[in-house]
Amino acid sequence: MRTCWVLDHPAHVRLLAPFIRSGTTSDVLIATDRVEVRQLLESSEGILPKRQQLWVERPIGTKRVRLAWKRMRSVRRFLKEAQRSGGRFNRIIAVGAPLELRVAKRLKIPKRWYISDTEVNHLAHRLAVNAVTDVMVPTHWNASIDGGWLERFQKKGARIRRLDGLHGMVHLRPQLRPKQVATIPKIAVRRLLGDGVHDAGEILSIPDSLLDGIDSTQADESLYAENAWEFTSMLSLQDGVISQSVTVASEAALMGVPTLLVSDAKRGFLDRLEADGYPLFRLRTGDNVEEIHAQFLAGLHLTDALELREWPNARQQFAELIGSELID
Repeated sequence: MRTCWVLDHPAHVRLLAPFIRSGTTSDVLIATDRVEVRQLLESSEGILPKRQQLWVERPIGTKRVRLAWKRMRSVRRFLKEAQRSGGRFNRIIAVGAPLELRVAKRLKIPKRWYISDTEVNHLAHRLAVNAVTDVMVPTHWNASIDGGWLERFQKKGARIRRLDGLHGMVHLRPQLRPKQVATIPKIAVRRLLGDGVHDAGEILSIPDSLLDGIDSTQADESLYAENAWEFTSMLSLQDGVISQSVTVASEAALMGVPTLLVSDAKRGFLDRLEADGYPLFRLRTGDNVEEIHAQFLAGLHLTDALELREWPNARQQFAELIGSELID
C-alpha cells in the first residue's frame, strides 16, 4: 500500500515512526521545515528507512496565506511526479495537517486520513473538512470545545474512527517506577516559541519562582541540543517537568513524571490524564502560583504511591485503524 506520510510536528514523527517502518520503499514523506522535525529526520538512521522526501514551509506569521498556497503548489508538483515515476498512492496520512489532504483530493488519492487530538485546532479542521475520507480522534475528544467540527466531518461523509488512548500511548512505553528525588530536584523546563496557530490564547509565562532551587535541564522548543530521538527518555529520567507545551506535558505525565503545565490550554487528553490519576498539575490564569507550586513539589515525592491504570493497546489499535502492520 503506497503511502504519503505528512510530518508536521516532532511529536508526529515519533507517533508515525513505527508505521513508516512497516511501509513500502515507494512511500514518500512530506516534512515541515522546523528545527525539531529536521533534528529527528536527519538523525534517523536505523530508526526510519530512507524515503523520497519533500520539505515544506510552515504557514505562520503575516505571510501565512501566501506560504500555504506555496506549500500546496510544491506538494502538488512533488506528488504528481512521484505518481508518474512510482505509481499511484493508495493513501495519505496526516496528523493535524490539512493542506496536503486538499492536494491529495485533487489528485484523487482514495484514502485521505486526518488524525487529530487537538479539539481547538479549528482552522486545520475547517481546511480539512471537505478533503478527508477518514478521521481519527481519541475516545476522550471533547466536542464542547471543537467548534462543532467533528459533527461537520460526519455530515460531510467522513468515517470517524475512535482511538482509545493518547497519542503518547502509541509511541511511548510505560516507565512509571519508584524513584528517589534528588536533594536538588532535577527538572526539565520546556518553553515554547509561541508562534503556533493557537498559542497566543494559551501560553503563559513560567514564573521565575518555579525555577528557584532546582537543577534545570533546558528543553526549550528548537533549542534542545541533545539527541532528538532520546528527548522523551530524557524526560523520563527527571524528577519533574515544567512545561508550556501540552504535548510534552502529556508525554511526561504518561511516563509517571510529575509535570506542571503552565498554560490556559484546553484539551480532552489533559482532562483524561487528570481523570486517570496521572501526575499532571496545571497552572492557569487566576490560579495561586504558590499553592500550585507547592502541590507540584509535593507530587515529586509521591510517584511510588501512584496506582495508574494499565495502558490500552493504543499502538496496535492505531495500526489496525489505518491498515498498517506494526514493526517495533
